[in-house]
Amino acid sequence: MSYLALTDSDREAMLETIGVSSVEELFADLPVGVRLGRELELPPAMSEQELNAYFGSLAAENAHVGAELLFLGAGMYDHYVPAIVDAVLQRGELLTAYTPYQPELSQGVLQAIFEYQTAICELTGMDVSNASGYDGTTVAADACFIAKHATGRSKVVVTEATNPQVRQVVKTFAPGFGLEVVEVPHRDGATDPDELREAAADAACVIFQHPNFFGVLEPAPELAAAANEAEALAVAHVDPISLGVLEPPGNYGCAIAIGEGQSAGNYLSYGGPHYGFLAARSELIRRMPGRIVGETTDAAGNRGYVLTLQTREQHIRREKATSNITTNQTLLALAGLVYLSWLGPEGLREVGETCMSLAEHAKKRLGLPLAFADRQTFKEFAVRVGRPAQEVIRAARERGVHPGYPLGRDYPGMDDVLLVALTEKRKPDEIELLAEVLAA
Repeated sequence: MSYLALTDSDREAMLETIGVSSVEELFADLPVGVRLGRELELPPAMSEQELNAYFGSLAAENAHVGAELLFLGAGMYDHYVPAIVDAVLQRGELLTAYTPYQPELSQGVLQAIFEYQTAICELTGMDVSNASGYDGTTVAADACFIAKHATGRSKVVVTEATNPQVRQVVKTFAPGFGLEVVEVPHRDGATDPDELREAAADAACVIFQHPNFFGVLEPAPELAAAANEAEALAVAHVDPISLGVLEPPGNYGCAIAIGEGQSAGNYLSYGGPHYGFLAARSELIRRMPGRIVGETTDAAGNRGYVLTLQTREQHIRREKATSNITTNQTLLALAGLVYLSWLGPEGLREVGETCMSLAEHAKKRLGLPLAFADRQTFKEFAVRVGRPAQEVIRAARERGVHPGYPLGRDYPGMDDVLLVALTEKRKPDEIELLAEVLAA
């Protein structure tokens, strides 16, 4: 197999050059206690044909979105990705592009990032956006660090109705940032502004999700006002698809808008990779993580683009860095830009309205008691199924339907609650099938 990187003759040549007679002599200085002391427990070698068949059998154990009728959401959504997204992303100059440190060689990628930033600012009603974040959870931790720098405070408040993964990542980052995390419980599926106001005293920021993890529309302007009264930064975690029909966070007093970008232009991809977005008011620009592309002119007066701000550890002194994640998700963020450009404002509104209409139709057609009956929702809603939701999911999947997410995984006392998501890809006859399967 001549294409293998390392042959016996290669090893012998390297050992001779190093000046040792064997691999064992090369590693002689390693203590016996840290050596494995046996052969690796690997199966016998396979031929290429056998290996392809083996990996094919492993891949077949995963159920992709085409194999089941999907009503699963909880942060990742089966929205339609138009063909133009792949057509643009697969262009060689974008697909293979490296970090655009040299502007004279990277104008295409730099302009794409600049346009992405512009789209995110228009979508969220904010002044500035970075070049994207790692995902929708780490940008929440980034927002906490921005708030600590901006306010000098060390307490952050997160609502219980915020995505559990977001809350967990914030808690994981908190000790390294020197932060105290306080959670505000939900009341019948939504957050009470008065409770939030009390918790926000002396806080650096308040993070809430709108629509929240249950799909419920929070009293977002009141939550932002409660944070602002305490002089804490209001941070809204939002679904980009919802911003076609809901007010952008910048319009109701938020200082920072963050979110998971998967629903805009990215496939589910078994949970990732995707991209996070982070936008803020202009006064926070020098505290934002990652990098920001700016527009300028060259020596001849022509328009050009450059990396204007880079606030990561590899670029500036560690004590001044605002993020230790030395990557972003430019290619996947570009998918978001293509998607949003393809839809336009009216198209985005149409997608949002379609999701809302389908969700309302499904509520009535399923005929199951709503977990939060008096709450308005966007594209997800929670229903009580009368038995453990995990059991219902297993039984439904045997019939080719994935009916939703079991909220009991994250919220005690909700073992019988199923979170059902509707995107524009679902059809009325598919909702009929879901109703039949859940009834059975």
